Amino acid sequence: MPIEIERKFLVTGEGWRAAAHKVVPMAQGYLNDLAAMDAQAEGRSAMKASVRVRIAGDAAFLNLKSRELGHTRQEFDYPIPLQDARDLLGLSVGGLIDKRRHYVEHAGHLWEVDEFLGANAGLVVAEIELVSADAVFERPDWVGTEVTDCARYYNLALATRPYALWSEDERGGGL
Repeated sequence: MPIEIERKFLVTGEGWRAAAHKVVPMAQGYLNDLAAMDAQAEGRSAMKASVRVRIAGDAAFLNLKSRELGHTRQEFDYPIPLQDARDLLGLSVGGLIDKRRHYVEHAGHLWEVDEFLGANAGLVVAEIELVSADAVFERPDWVGTEVTDCARYYNLALATRPYALWSEDERGGGL
C-alpha cells in the first residue's frame, strides 16, 4: 500500500522563487467534497478517501488519498488520458484548484511550493515528502509556520472554502 509522508508549511517571502528549477501549472478538482468526508460526524456513512482529478502540465492523474489528518496517509495515483481528466474536472464538486507548483531543491530534499491562483490567490504553501515520519530535514529560511495538521490548508478544503473567504486570523496562520 502506497504511503505518503508529507509535511506542509506556509511560505514567507520570495526567496524560494530564484531557487525553483521547474514550474508546472496544475488544475484539480474533487469528485467528492468536504461534506461527504465529514458525514460521519453527523451519523451518516462517510467517505474515507478524497477522489481528485489533476492536470499537471500535459499529464493527468486520478488520485485517491485517505482521510487521516497529519503527515501520513495512504495515497494512490493513477495516470489517465488528458481528455478524461478534462471531462472529470467538469464533474467535480466545489471549486477547482488552480495553482503553479514550483520545484525547489534545498539541502538534499525536494520542496514543492504551491502558489495558488483564482479564489485561493495569495496563499503559498511548501510541502516536503519524507521517507519516514521522523526524518530530519533542513528548513529553508523561506519556510514559516507548519500547517500539516491544519485541515483548512488541504486542497480538498480549499476547493470547498477558498482562501478568499478566510478571516484575517485564519490567513495569519491562526491554527
